[in-house]
Amino acid sequence: MKQHLIFDLDGTLIDSAPSILHCFGLAFSSTNRPLAAPLTQDVIGPPLMETLKRLAGSEDAALLNTLAAAFKQHYDTTGYQQSVVFEGVASMLQQLQAQGYQLYIATNKRYFPTEKIMAHLGWNPLFTGVYALDYFHPALKTKAEMIGRVVAEHGLPIKECLYIGDRLEDGQSADANQMDFALVSWGYAGDVAQCKPYWYRCAQVEALPSLVATL
Repeated sequence: MKQHLIFDLDGTLIDSAPSILHCFGLAFSSTNRPLAAPLTQDVIGPPLMETLKRLAGSEDAALLNTLAAAFKQHYDTTGYQQSVVFEGVASMLQQLQAQGYQLYIATNKRYFPTEKIMAHLGWNPLFTGVYALDYFHPALKTKAEMIGRVVAEHGLPIKECLYIGDRLEDGQSADANQMDFALVSWGYAGDVAQCKPYWYRCAQVEALPSLVATL
């Protein structure tokens, strides 16, 4: 029986794509740097520096740091406030908490804006823990490592845990920890075709509590 539900954030609980893409655009325009790749929704999800390498078509550290600073300035002041909660997610989270599940977030998004989003949405009381790669010092390199650290910090039995996300990387990160995974497709749904046969799938927000109850 599952007791501990670990959620991805972007594309799973919130739609932050419009605000993130807008801030990426501002980062490049304000620094007079050309985009080497289009600003499409599939850039949402990976860590910031990884995405900037792709968008800039460069691994030059000075350039990437300049772009990162510009992005953070825009996103951390106003951009994060534009995040939209997927319809039904707030009541779904409240239902799961009321049913006694412990809820966590493990996201590739930086911890600073994640904290601001959680406060902005009033979600802090719903979650036992909120984690990002740079929550840890030194910062972790992969989501798989992060999930492992969440499990270790709280002493969670793997069999009682479920990771819930919308990307292939999310499922692979759960697999790396021998944790069950549920791929949700109500958000971006870009990686649904790559779903492994042993992963659980959920297409509707309101169906997730029922799915979890069967595991």
